[in-house]
Amino acid sequence: MRRLTLSAYQDPSVGRMLRRRLGVVFTAALLTPAFVLFFINSPDLSGEQVLVQRIAELRERLHHAEMLNQERLHDVIVLSQKFNILTHAGVGNLTNGRIPILSQETRELLANLSHTPDLHLPSIYSYLPHLLHTPDATTPAFKLSKGRHSATMVMGVPTVKRQVQSYLMTTLRNLIDSMSIEEMDECIIVVFVAEWDLDYVHQVASQIERQFPEHLESGLLEVISPPEEFYPNMDKLKQTLGDPMERVRWRTKQNLDFAFLMMYAQPKGTFYVQLEDDIQTKKGYIATMKKFALQKTSEKKNWFVLDFCQLGFIGKMFKCVELPYLVQFFIMFYNDKPVDWLLDYLIQTKICNLDKDTKHCKKAKENVWIHFKPSLFQHIGTHSSLKGKVQKLKDKTAVGIPVANSHNVKKYRKGLKDKQFGKVQLYFPHDNPSAVVETQIKPYKTYTLQRAYRGESYFWGLLPQQGDMLQFTFDPPIVIKGYLFRSGNVEHPSDRFYNTTVEVLPVQPLSNLEDVQSGKYKTTEDNFIVIGDFDDMGVAEGKISESFGEIKTLRLSIHVESENWAILSEIHIETAEAR
Repeated sequence: MRRLTLSAYQDPSVGRMLRRRLGVVFTAALLTPAFVLFFINSPDLSGEQVLVQRIAELRERLHHAEMLNQERLHDVIVLSQKFNILTHAGVGNLTNGRIPILSQETRELLANLSHTPDLHLPSIYSYLPHLLHTPDATTPAFKLSKGRHSATMVMGVPTVKRQVQSYLMTTLRNLIDSMSIEEMDECIIVVFVAEWDLDYVHQVASQIERQFPEHLESGLLEVISPPEEFYPNMDKLKQTLGDPMERVRWRTKQNLDFAFLMMYAQPKGTFYVQLEDDIQTKKGYIATMKKFALQKTSEKKNWFVLDFCQLGFIGKMFKCVELPYLVQFFIMFYNDKPVDWLLDYLIQTKICNLDKDTKHCKKAKENVWIHFKPSLFQHIGTHSSLKGKVQKLKDKTAVGIPVANSHNVKKYRKGLKDKQFGKVQLYFPHDNPSAVVETQIKPYKTYTLQRAYRGESYFWGLLPQQGDMLQFTFDPPIVIKGYLFRSGNVEHPSDRFYNTTVEVLPVQPLSNLEDVQSGKYKTTEDNFIVIGDFDDMGVAEGKISESFGEIKTLRLSIHVESENWAILSEIHIETAEAR
Protein backbone atom coordinates (compact mmCIF):
# COMPACT_ATOMS: atom_id res chain seq x y z
CA MET A 1 0.00 0.00 0.00
CA ARG A 2 1.27 3.44 -0.87
CA ARG A 3 2.28 5.49 2.14
CA LEU A 4 1.24 9.17 1.99
CA THR A 5 4.00 11.61 2.89
CA LEU A 6 3.71 15.29 3.71
CA SER A 7 4.40 16.19 0.10
CA ALA A 8 1.57 13.88 -0.96
CA TYR A 9 -0.82 15.74 1.33
CA GLN A 10 0.29 18.96 -0.31
CA ASP A 11 -0.56 17.55 -3.75
CA PRO A 12 -4.02 19.02 -4.66
CA SER A 13 -4.98 15.95 -6.69
CA VAL A 14 -4.37 13.71 -3.68
CA GLY A 15 -6.47 16.02 -1.52
CA ARG A 16 -9.33 15.83 -3.99
CA MET A 17 -9.03 12.04 -4.10
CA LEU A 18 -9.20 11.82 -0.29
CA ARG A 19 -12.22 14.09 -0.15
CA ARG A 20 -14.03 12.00 -2.75
CA ARG A 21 -13.28 8.81 -0.84
CA LEU A 22 -14.46 10.33 2.42
CA GLY A 23 -17.63 11.55 0.76
CA VAL A 24 -18.38 8.09 -0.69
CA VAL A 25 -17.75 6.37 2.65
CA PHE A 26 -19.86 8.94 4.52
CA THR A 27 -22.81 8.63 2.11
CA ALA A 28 -22.62 4.82 2.11
CA ALA A 29 -22.63 4.72 5.90
CA LEU A 30 -25.77 6.84 6.03
CA LEU A 31 -27.67 5.06 3.29
CA THR A 32 -26.89 1.47 4.29
CA PRO A 33 -29.56 1.40 7.07
CA ALA A 34 -32.06 2.85 4.61
CA PHE A 35 -31.40 0.07 2.08
CA VAL A 36 -31.70 -2.53 4.84
CA LEU A 37 -35.08 -1.09 5.81
CA PHE A 38 -36.02 -1.03 2.16
CA PHE A 39 -35.73 -4.80 1.84
CA ILE A 40 -36.77 -5.84 5.36
CA ASN A 41 -39.62 -3.63 6.60
CA SER A 42 -42.83 -3.72 4.59
CA PRO A 43 -46.16 -2.18 5.64
CA ASP A 44 -49.40 -3.87 4.73
CA LEU A 45 -49.66 -2.36 1.25
CA SER A 46 -49.58 -3.68 -2.27
CA GLY A 47 -46.15 -4.34 -3.82
CA GLU A 48 -46.34 -1.26 -6.05
CA GLN A 49 -47.35 1.02 -3.16
CA VAL A 50 -44.52 -0.35 -1.04
CA LEU A 51 -42.02 0.36 -3.81
CA VAL A 52 -43.26 3.92 -4.32
CA GLN A 53 -43.21 4.65 -0.60
CA ARG A 54 -39.73 3.17 -0.15
CA ILE A 55 -38.33 5.16 -3.06
CA ALA A 56 -39.81 8.34 -1.58
CA GLU A 57 -38.32 7.49 1.81
CA LEU A 58 -34.90 6.81 0.27
CA ARG A 59 -35.09 10.12 -1.59
CA GLU A 60 -35.71 12.00 1.65
CA ARG A 61 -32.93 10.12 3.43
CA LEU A 62 -30.55 10.94 0.58
CA HIS A 63 -31.39 14.64 0.91
CA HIS A 64 -30.70 14.37 4.63
CA ALA A 65 -27.34 12.69 3.97
CA GLU A 66 -26.41 15.43 1.50
CA MET A 67 -27.27 18.03 4.14
CA LEU A 68 -25.02 16.36 6.71
CA ASN A 69 -22.25 16.13 4.12
CA GLN A 70 -22.55 19.86 3.42
CA GLU A 71 -22.39 20.61 7.15
CA ARG A 72 -19.18 18.59 7.51
CA LEU A 73 -17.72 20.41 4.50
CA HIS A 74 -18.58 23.72 6.16
CA ASP A 75 -16.84 22.54 9.33
CA VAL A 76 -13.71 21.73 7.32
CA ILE A 77 -13.74 25.19 5.73
CA VAL A 78 -14.09 26.86 9.14
CA LEU A 79 -11.21 24.80 10.54
CA SER A 80 -9.08 25.66 7.53
CA GLN A 81 -9.70 29.36 8.09
CA LYS A 82 -8.74 29.04 11.73
CA PHE A 83 -5.55 27.18 10.77
CA ASN A 84 -4.84 29.97 8.32
CA ILE A 85 -5.10 32.56 11.07
CA LEU A 86 -2.75 30.57 13.27
CA THR A 87 -0.26 30.16 10.45
CA HIS A 88 -0.15 33.83 9.51
CA ALA A 89 0.02 34.89 13.13
CA GLY A 90 3.20 32.88 13.50
CA VAL A 91 1.96 30.64 16.28
CA GLY A 92 4.95 28.44 15.70
CA ASN A 93 7.20 31.16 17.12
CA LEU A 94 5.44 31.28 20.48
CA THR A 95 7.50 29.72 23.22
CA ASN A 96 5.68 30.32 26.47
CA GLY A 97 6.09 26.79 27.72
CA ARG A 98 2.43 25.96 27.19
CA ILE A 99 1.92 26.25 23.42
CA PRO A 100 4.15 23.84 21.50
CA ILE A 101 6.33 25.15 18.68
CA LEU A 102 4.96 24.20 15.24
CA SER A 103 7.52 22.74 12.91
CA GLN A 104 8.23 24.24 9.50
CA GLU A 105 6.62 21.23 7.80
CA THR A 106 3.45 21.59 9.88
CA ARG A 107 3.17 25.29 9.09
CA GLU A 108 3.61 24.56 5.38
CA LEU A 109 0.89 21.91 5.57
CA LEU A 110 -1.51 24.34 7.28
CA ALA A 111 -0.73 27.01 4.73
CA ASN A 112 -1.49 24.55 1.94
CA LEU A 113 -4.87 23.66 3.46
CA SER A 114 -5.89 27.25 4.13
CA HIS A 115 -6.73 30.35 2.23
CA THR A 116 -7.95 33.80 3.16
CA PRO A 117 -11.52 34.40 1.94
CA ASP A 118 -12.29 37.70 0.23
CA LEU A 119 -15.95 37.56 1.25
CA HIS A 120 -17.32 37.86 4.77
CA LEU A 121 -20.16 35.35 4.98
CA PRO A 122 -23.16 36.09 7.26
CA SER A 123 -23.73 33.72 10.15
CA ILE A 124 -25.71 33.47 13.37
CA TYR A 125 -23.21 35.93 14.87
CA SER A 126 -24.32 38.56 12.38
CA TYR A 127 -27.76 38.68 14.02
CA LEU A 128 -26.84 37.62 17.56
CA PRO A 129 -23.40 39.26 18.00
CA HIS A 130 -23.46 38.72 21.77
CA LEU A 131 -22.79 35.02 21.11
CA LEU A 132 -19.21 35.88 20.15
CA HIS A 133 -18.42 36.62 23.79
CA THR A 134 -19.74 33.30 25.14
CA PRO A 135 -18.46 30.18 23.34
CA ASP A 136 -20.88 27.89 25.23
CA ALA A 137 -23.95 29.94 24.29
CA THR A 138 -24.89 27.51 21.50
CA THR A 139 -24.53 24.42 23.71
CA PRO A 140 -27.51 23.20 25.79
CA ALA A 141 -27.23 24.19 29.44
CA PHE A 142 -28.85 20.84 30.30
CA LYS A 143 -29.01 17.70 28.20
CA LEU A 144 -30.51 14.29 28.97
CA SER A 145 -30.02 12.13 25.89
CA LYS A 146 -28.91 8.70 24.72
CA GLY A 147 -27.76 10.17 21.42
CA ARG A 148 -30.30 8.53 19.12
CA HIS A 149 -30.00 9.71 15.51
CA SER A 150 -31.10 8.76 11.96
CA ALA A 151 -34.73 8.87 13.07
CA THR A 152 -37.59 9.12 10.61
CA MET A 153 -39.34 11.75 12.68
CA VAL A 154 -38.15 14.21 15.32
CA MET A 155 -40.82 15.98 17.38
CA GLY A 156 -40.01 19.15 19.29
CA VAL A 157 -42.04 19.87 22.44
CA PRO A 158 -41.11 23.23 23.97
CA THR A 159 -42.33 23.78 27.52
CA VAL A 160 -42.11 26.60 30.06
CA LYS A 161 -43.09 27.10 33.66
CA ARG A 162 -46.80 27.87 33.91
CA GLN A 163 -48.29 29.77 36.81
CA VAL A 164 -51.44 27.68 37.10
CA GLN A 165 -50.89 24.15 35.84
CA SER A 166 -48.62 22.13 33.58
CA TYR A 167 -49.93 19.88 30.81
CA LEU A 168 -46.52 18.43 29.86
CA MET A 169 -46.77 14.97 31.43
CA THR A 170 -50.28 14.46 30.08
CA THR A 171 -49.09 15.50 26.61
CA LEU A 172 -46.04 13.19 26.67
CA ARG A 173 -48.12 10.26 27.90
CA ASN A 174 -50.62 10.79 25.10
CA LEU A 175 -47.92 11.15 22.41
CA ILE A 176 -46.17 7.94 23.51
CA ASP A 177 -49.29 5.86 24.15
CA SER A 178 -50.53 6.75 20.67
CA MET A 179 -47.44 5.16 19.06
CA SER A 180 -46.80 1.56 18.14
CA ILE A 181 -43.66 -0.24 19.34
CA GLU A 182 -42.15 0.04 15.86
CA GLU A 183 -42.86 3.78 15.72
CA MET A 184 -41.17 4.30 19.07
CA ASP A 185 -38.00 2.90 17.51
CA GLU A 186 -37.94 5.39 14.64
CA CYS A 187 -38.91 8.60 16.44
CA ILE A 188 -37.35 11.09 18.83
CA ILE A 189 -39.30 13.42 21.12
CA VAL A 190 -37.16 16.36 22.24
CA VAL A 191 -38.57 18.10 25.32
CA PHE A 192 -37.18 21.64 25.25
CA VAL A 193 -37.45 23.19 28.73
CA ALA A 194 -37.25 26.84 27.75
CA GLU A 195 -36.27 28.14 31.19
CA TRP A 196 -32.99 29.51 32.52
CA ASP A 197 -33.65 28.37 36.07
CA LEU A 198 -31.66 25.13 36.16
CA ASP A 199 -33.32 24.04 39.40
CA TYR A 200 -36.66 24.05 37.58
CA VAL A 201 -35.11 22.31 34.56
CA HIS A 202 -33.77 19.53 36.81
CA GLN A 203 -37.19 19.29 38.45
CA VAL A 204 -38.90 18.72 35.07
CA ALA A 205 -36.21 16.26 33.99
CA SER A 206 -36.58 14.30 37.24
CA GLN A 207 -40.33 14.12 36.77
CA ILE A 208 -39.84 12.79 33.24
CA GLU A 209 -37.30 10.26 34.54
CA ARG A 210 -39.82 8.99 37.08
CA GLN A 211 -42.70 8.77 34.62
CA PHE A 212 -40.89 7.56 31.46
CA PRO A 213 -37.65 5.79 32.47
CA GLU A 214 -37.83 3.17 29.71
CA HIS A 215 -38.35 5.78 26.99
CA LEU A 216 -35.42 7.86 28.16
CA GLU A 217 -33.27 4.75 28.22
CA SER A 218 -34.33 3.71 24.70
CA GLY A 219 -33.59 7.17 23.28
CA LEU A 220 -37.18 7.98 22.34
CA LEU A 221 -37.24 10.87 24.84
CA GLU A 222 -34.63 13.59 25.22
CA VAL A 223 -34.63 16.65 27.49
CA ILE A 224 -32.62 19.79 26.83
CA SER A 225 -32.64 23.43 27.98
CA PRO A 226 -30.93 26.47 26.45
CA PRO A 227 -28.31 28.64 28.17
CA GLU A 228 -29.39 32.15 29.11
CA GLU A 229 -26.40 33.47 27.17
CA PHE A 230 -28.01 32.38 23.88
CA TYR A 231 -30.56 35.18 24.23
CA PRO A 232 -29.93 38.93 23.86
CA ASN A 233 -30.60 41.39 26.67
CA MET A 234 -34.39 41.19 26.93
CA ASP A 235 -34.56 44.65 28.52
CA LYS A 236 -33.06 46.28 25.43
CA LEU A 237 -35.45 44.99 22.79
CA LYS A 238 -37.21 47.31 20.38
CA GLN A 239 -40.92 47.79 20.99
CA THR A 240 -42.66 46.56 17.84
CA LEU A 241 -46.23 46.16 16.53
CA GLY A 242 -47.46 48.47 19.30
CA ASP A 243 -47.32 45.57 21.77
CA PRO A 244 -46.56 45.98 25.47
CA MET A 245 -42.92 45.20 26.22
CA GLU A 246 -43.95 42.11 28.22
CA ARG A 247 -45.49 40.61 25.09
CA VAL A 248 -42.54 41.71 22.93
CA ARG A 249 -40.18 39.85 25.29
CA TRP A 250 -42.47 36.81 25.31
CA ARG A 251 -42.70 36.42 21.52
CA THR A 252 -39.02 37.32 21.04
CA LYS A 253 -38.01 34.54 23.39
CA GLN A 254 -40.40 32.12 21.67
CA ASN A 255 -38.79 32.88 18.29
CA LEU A 256 -35.33 32.14 19.66
CA ASP A 257 -36.61 29.09 21.56
CA PHE A 258 -37.90 27.60 18.31
CA ALA A 259 -34.65 28.44 16.51
CA PHE A 260 -32.52 26.75 19.19
CA LEU A 261 -34.76 23.67 19.26
CA MET A 262 -34.78 23.33 15.47
CA MET A 263 -30.99 23.67 15.25
CA TYR A 264 -30.64 20.89 17.84
CA ALA A 265 -33.16 18.61 16.10
CA GLN A 266 -32.02 19.14 12.49
CA PRO A 267 -29.25 16.50 12.26
CA LYS A 268 -31.24 13.86 14.15
CA GLY A 269 -33.81 12.81 11.56
CA THR A 270 -35.55 13.14 8.21
CA PHE A 271 -38.71 15.01 9.22
CA TYR A 272 -39.29 17.51 12.04
CA VAL A 273 -42.69 18.23 13.64
CA GLN A 274 -43.25 21.25 15.88
CA LEU A 275 -45.63 20.57 18.77
CA GLU A 276 -46.60 22.21 22.08
CA ASP A 277 -46.76 20.97 25.65
CA ASP A 278 -50.56 21.17 25.93
CA ILE A 279 -51.94 19.03 23.12
CA GLN A 280 -53.58 15.68 22.50
CA THR A 281 -53.32 13.44 19.45
CA LYS A 282 -54.88 10.31 17.96
CA LYS A 283 -53.78 6.69 17.71
CA GLY A 284 -51.68 6.07 14.62
CA TYR A 285 -50.69 9.72 14.17
CA ILE A 286 -47.06 8.82 13.37
CA ALA A 287 -48.02 6.38 10.59
CA THR A 288 -50.50 8.90 9.20
CA MET A 289 -47.96 11.75 9.09
CA LYS A 290 -45.24 9.57 7.59
CA LYS A 291 -47.52 8.13 4.92
CA PHE A 292 -48.79 11.60 3.96
CA ALA A 293 -45.26 13.04 3.75
CA LEU A 294 -43.95 10.19 1.61
CA GLN A 295 -47.04 10.32 -0.58
CA LYS A 296 -46.42 14.00 -1.34
CA THR A 297 -42.76 13.26 -2.01
CA SER A 298 -43.62 10.40 -4.38
CA GLU A 299 -46.03 12.74 -6.17
CA LYS A 300 -43.07 15.13 -6.58
CA LYS A 301 -44.87 17.83 -4.62
CA ASN A 302 -42.30 20.44 -3.66
CA TRP A 303 -43.85 20.97 -0.22
CA PHE A 304 -42.32 23.11 2.51
CA VAL A 305 -44.90 22.63 5.29
CA LEU A 306 -47.28 19.77 5.95
CA ASP A 307 -49.92 21.04 8.35
CA PHE A 308 -51.56 18.48 10.65
CA CYS A 309 -53.34 21.03 12.87
CA GLN A 310 -55.10 24.26 11.97
CA LEU A 311 -54.03 26.14 15.10
CA GLY A 312 -50.91 28.24 15.57
CA PHE A 313 -47.63 26.38 15.12
CA ILE A 314 -48.96 23.02 16.32
CA GLY A 315 -48.43 19.98 14.09
CA LYS A 316 -46.32 21.70 11.44
CA MET A 317 -43.98 19.25 9.67
CA PHE A 318 -40.80 20.27 7.84
CA LYS A 319 -37.99 18.42 6.14
CA CYS A 320 -34.96 18.58 8.40
CA VAL A 321 -32.82 19.63 5.43
CA GLU A 322 -34.95 22.79 5.11
CA LEU A 323 -34.98 23.81 8.76
CA PRO A 324 -32.06 26.26 8.18
CA TYR A 325 -34.45 28.46 6.16
CA LEU A 326 -36.74 28.74 9.19
CA VAL A 327 -33.94 29.16 11.70
CA GLN A 328 -32.33 31.93 9.65
CA PHE A 329 -35.64 33.75 9.26
CA PHE A 330 -36.51 33.46 12.96
CA ILE A 331 -33.08 34.75 13.98
CA MET A 332 -33.19 37.66 11.52
CA PHE A 333 -36.60 38.91 12.68
CA TYR A 334 -36.84 37.58 16.26
CA ASN A 335 -37.64 41.03 17.65
CA ASP A 336 -40.13 41.99 14.95
CA LYS A 337 -42.95 39.47 14.54
CA PRO A 338 -44.57 36.43 16.23
CA VAL A 339 -43.23 33.05 15.16
CA ASP A 340 -46.30 31.90 13.20
CA TRP A 341 -46.36 35.21 11.33
CA LEU A 342 -42.74 34.68 10.35
CA LEU A 343 -43.58 31.26 8.94
CA ASP A 344 -46.33 32.80 6.84
CA TYR A 345 -44.07 35.63 5.64
CA LEU A 346 -41.32 33.17 4.71
CA ILE A 347 -43.75 31.18 2.55
CA GLN A 348 -44.99 34.39 0.92
CA THR A 349 -41.44 35.50 0.18
CA LYS A 350 -40.57 32.14 -1.39
CA ILE A 351 -43.74 31.68 -3.44
CA CYS A 352 -45.81 34.80 -4.06
CA ASN A 353 -45.42 37.00 -7.14
CA LEU A 354 -45.83 40.69 -6.29
CA ASP A 355 -47.17 41.30 -9.80
CA LYS A 356 -50.10 38.96 -9.12
CA ASP A 357 -53.13 39.41 -6.84
CA THR A 358 -53.69 37.84 -3.40
CA LYS A 359 -55.83 35.09 -4.91
CA HIS A 360 -52.88 33.90 -6.99
CA CYS A 361 -50.62 34.09 -3.93
CA LYS A 362 -53.02 32.03 -1.84
CA LYS A 363 -53.21 29.35 -4.53
CA ALA A 364 -49.42 29.28 -4.87
CA LYS A 365 -49.01 28.91 -1.09
CA GLU A 366 -51.38 25.94 -1.07
CA ASN A 367 -48.88 24.03 -3.24
CA VAL A 368 -46.11 24.28 -0.62
CA TRP A 369 -48.15 24.59 2.58
CA ILE A 370 -50.33 21.50 2.37
CA HIS A 371 -53.06 20.87 4.94
CA PHE A 372 -54.03 17.39 6.10
CA LYS A 373 -57.64 16.82 7.16
CA PRO A 374 -58.94 15.95 9.66
CA SER A 375 -56.47 17.42 12.15
CA LEU A 376 -54.28 15.05 14.14
CA PHE A 377 -53.68 17.36 17.11
CA GLN A 378 -55.93 19.29 19.46
CA HIS A 379 -54.96 22.12 21.78
CA ILE A 380 -56.13 21.41 25.34
CA GLY A 381 -54.50 24.11 27.48
CA THR A 382 -56.50 26.95 28.99
CA HIS A 383 -53.57 28.74 30.63
CA SER A 384 -50.94 30.41 28.47
CA SER A 385 -47.25 30.74 29.22
CA LEU A 386 -47.81 34.51 28.84
CA LYS A 387 -48.47 35.81 32.34
CA GLY A 388 -52.12 36.55 33.13
CA LYS A 389 -53.50 35.17 29.87
CA VAL A 390 -56.34 32.65 30.25
CA GLN A 391 -57.15 30.83 27.02
CA LYS A 392 -60.75 29.67 27.33
CA LEU A 393 -61.94 31.55 24.24
CA LYS A 394 -63.29 29.65 21.25
CA ASP A 395 -63.48 32.47 18.75
CA LYS A 396 -65.10 30.92 15.69
CA THR A 397 -64.10 33.91 13.55
CA ALA A 398 -60.42 33.03 13.96
CA VAL A 399 -60.72 29.54 12.52
CA GLY A 400 -59.28 29.51 9.02
CA ILE A 401 -58.02 33.12 9.16
CA PRO A 402 -54.47 33.50 7.79
CA VAL A 403 -52.11 34.01 10.72
CA ALA A 404 -50.87 37.35 9.43
CA ASN A 405 -54.29 39.01 9.09
CA SER A 406 -55.11 40.16 12.61
CA HIS A 407 -52.76 40.65 15.52
CA ASN A 408 -55.70 40.89 17.94
CA VAL A 409 -57.01 37.52 16.81
CA LYS A 410 -53.52 36.07 17.18
CA LYS A 411 -53.50 36.98 20.89
CA TYR A 412 -56.34 34.57 21.57
CA ARG A 413 -55.88 32.03 18.84
CA LYS A 414 -53.92 29.63 21.03
CA GLY A 415 -57.03 29.05 23.12
CA LEU A 416 -59.09 27.87 20.18
CA LYS A 417 -60.13 24.30 19.56
CA ASP A 418 -59.55 22.70 16.19
CA LYS A 419 -63.00 21.56 15.07
CA GLN A 420 -61.52 19.11 12.58
CA PHE A 421 -59.92 17.09 15.36
CA GLY A 422 -63.22 16.05 16.95
CA LYS A 423 -64.00 15.77 20.66
CA VAL A 424 -61.31 15.09 23.24
CA GLN A 425 -62.27 12.32 25.66
CA LEU A 426 -62.61 13.88 29.10
CA TYR A 427 -63.84 10.79 31.00
CA PHE A 428 -63.88 7.00 30.66
CA PRO A 429 -67.19 5.28 31.53
CA HIS A 430 -67.50 1.80 33.07
CA ASP A 431 -70.38 -0.45 34.13
CA ASN A 432 -69.82 -0.43 37.89
CA PRO A 433 -71.70 -2.52 40.49
CA SER A 434 -74.70 -1.00 42.27
CA ALA A 435 -73.63 1.17 45.21
CA VAL A 436 -74.61 4.07 47.43
CA VAL A 437 -72.23 6.88 46.47
CA GLU A 438 -71.49 9.84 48.76
CA THR A 439 -68.88 12.51 49.46
CA GLN A 440 -68.43 15.69 51.50
CA ILE A 441 -66.73 17.44 48.54
CA LYS A 442 -69.04 19.94 46.85
CA PRO A 443 -69.37 19.27 43.10
CA TYR A 444 -68.98 21.94 40.44
CA LYS A 445 -72.32 22.39 38.66
CA THR A 446 -73.61 18.98 37.47
CA TYR A 447 -70.26 17.16 37.68
CA THR A 448 -71.37 14.97 40.58
CA LEU A 449 -69.80 11.79 41.92
CA GLN A 450 -73.02 9.90 41.30
CA ARG A 451 -73.00 10.73 37.56
CA ALA A 452 -69.30 9.87 37.31
CA TYR A 453 -69.92 6.46 38.94
CA ARG A 454 -72.69 5.74 36.42
CA GLY A 455 -70.37 6.68 33.53
CA GLU A 456 -72.38 9.73 32.49
CA SER A 457 -69.69 12.35 33.09
CA TYR A 458 -66.74 13.01 35.39
CA PHE A 459 -66.66 14.18 38.99
CA TRP A 460 -65.32 17.72 39.54
CA GLY A 461 -65.05 18.70 43.19
CA LEU A 462 -64.21 22.04 44.77
CA LEU A 463 -61.02 22.13 46.87
CA PRO A 464 -60.88 18.78 48.73
CA GLN A 465 -59.98 19.15 52.41
CA GLN A 466 -58.12 16.89 54.81
CA GLY A 467 -60.52 14.23 56.09
CA ASP A 468 -62.82 14.35 53.06
CA MET A 469 -63.84 11.00 51.57
CA LEU A 470 -65.43 9.56 48.45
CA GLN A 471 -67.33 6.49 49.62
CA PHE A 472 -68.95 3.59 47.75
CA THR A 473 -71.16 1.29 49.88
CA PHE A 474 -72.36 -2.03 48.45
CA ASP A 475 -75.63 -3.59 49.63
CA PRO A 476 -75.39 -6.51 49.52
CA PRO A 477 -71.57 -6.71 49.90
CA ILE A 478 -69.61 -7.92 46.87
CA VAL A 479 -66.29 -9.56 46.03
CA ILE A 480 -64.02 -7.03 44.30
CA LYS A 481 -61.13 -8.18 42.10
CA GLY A 482 -59.57 -4.83 41.27
CA TYR A 483 -60.02 -1.08 41.04
CA LEU A 484 -58.96 1.88 38.89
CA PHE A 485 -59.40 5.55 39.79
CA ARG A 486 -58.00 8.16 37.39
CA SER A 487 -57.97 11.80 38.46
CA GLY A 488 -57.56 14.88 36.26
CA ASN A 489 -58.28 14.96 32.54
CA VAL A 490 -56.61 16.33 29.44
CA GLU A 491 -58.09 19.80 29.86
CA HIS A 492 -57.34 20.02 33.60
CA PRO A 493 -54.39 17.70 34.25
CA SER A 494 -53.51 19.34 37.58
CA ASP A 495 -56.96 18.78 39.06
CA ARG A 496 -55.85 15.51 40.62
CA PHE A 497 -56.12 13.72 43.92
CA TYR A 498 -52.93 14.07 45.95
CA ASN A 499 -52.06 12.27 49.19
CA THR A 500 -55.18 10.14 48.84
CA THR A 501 -55.45 6.46 49.79
CA VAL A 502 -57.77 3.65 48.65
CA GLU A 503 -59.33 1.73 51.54
CA VAL A 504 -61.78 -1.17 51.89
CA LEU A 505 -63.95 -2.52 54.72
CA PRO A 506 -64.42 -6.32 54.51
CA VAL A 507 -67.42 -8.16 55.94
CA GLN A 508 -65.28 -10.51 58.02
CA PRO A 509 -63.34 -9.20 61.05
CA LEU A 510 -59.76 -8.08 60.52
CA SER A 511 -58.61 -10.63 63.09
CA ASN A 512 -59.53 -13.37 60.59
CA LEU A 513 -57.33 -11.94 57.82
CA GLU A 514 -53.79 -13.33 57.86
CA ASP A 515 -52.39 -10.63 55.54
CA VAL A 516 -53.64 -7.94 57.89
CA GLN A 517 -52.40 -9.65 61.04
CA SER A 518 -48.95 -10.17 59.50
CA GLY A 519 -48.61 -6.43 58.92
CA LYS A 520 -48.71 -6.63 55.12
CA TYR A 521 -51.49 -4.03 55.07
CA LYS A 522 -52.00 -0.95 57.20
CA THR A 523 -55.40 -0.38 58.82
CA THR A 524 -57.32 2.67 60.00
CA GLU A 525 -58.92 3.33 63.35
CA ASP A 526 -62.35 2.41 61.96
CA ASN A 527 -61.08 -0.98 60.65
CA PHE A 528 -60.60 -0.08 56.97
CA ILE A 529 -57.65 -1.73 55.17
CA VAL A 530 -55.39 0.59 53.15
CA ILE A 531 -54.85 -1.16 49.80
CA GLY A 532 -53.35 1.60 47.60
CA ASP A 533 -52.86 5.29 46.89
CA PHE A 534 -52.71 7.79 44.02
CA ASP A 535 -49.37 8.12 42.18
CA ASP A 536 -47.71 11.23 40.70
CA MET A 537 -49.91 10.99 37.61
CA GLY A 538 -53.06 10.99 39.73
CA VAL A 539 -53.91 7.31 39.19
CA ALA A 540 -54.74 4.61 41.76
CA GLU A 541 -54.90 1.08 40.38
CA GLY A 542 -54.53 -2.37 41.88
CA LYS A 543 -55.91 -5.79 42.73
CA ILE A 544 -57.70 -6.81 45.91
CA SER A 545 -56.69 -10.00 47.71
CA GLU A 546 -59.21 -12.82 47.42
CA SER A 547 -58.66 -13.50 51.12
CA PHE A 548 -60.58 -10.32 51.97
CA GLY A 549 -63.80 -11.92 50.78
CA GLU A 550 -66.87 -9.74 50.41
CA ILE A 551 -66.41 -5.96 50.71
CA LYS A 552 -69.00 -3.72 52.35
CA THR A 553 -67.42 -0.35 51.55
CA LEU A 554 -64.65 1.08 49.38
CA ARG A 555 -63.53 4.66 49.90
CA LEU A 556 -60.95 7.26 48.90
CA SER A 557 -59.52 9.14 51.92
CA ILE A 558 -57.90 12.56 51.46
CA HIS A 559 -55.10 13.31 53.93
CA VAL A 560 -53.94 16.81 52.89
CA GLU A 561 -55.84 19.95 51.93
CA SER A 562 -55.66 20.52 48.17
CA GLU A 563 -54.83 23.81 46.45
CA ASN A 564 -56.69 22.68 43.31
CA TRP A 565 -60.11 21.38 42.49
CA ALA A 566 -60.17 17.64 41.85
CA ILE A 567 -61.47 15.65 38.91
CA LEU A 568 -62.23 11.92 38.90
CA SER A 569 -62.35 11.07 35.20
CA GLU A 570 -62.44 7.27 35.52
CA ILE A 571 -63.99 4.96 38.10
CA HIS A 572 -63.77 1.23 37.53
CA ILE A 573 -64.59 -1.32 40.23
CA GLU A 574 -64.04 -4.81 38.87
CA THR A 575 -66.13 -7.54 40.48
CA ALA A 576 -65.66 -11.30 40.48
CA GLU A 577 -68.57 -11.65 38.05
CA ALA A 578 -67.04 -9.22 35.54
CA ARG A 579 -65.49 -10.72 32.40
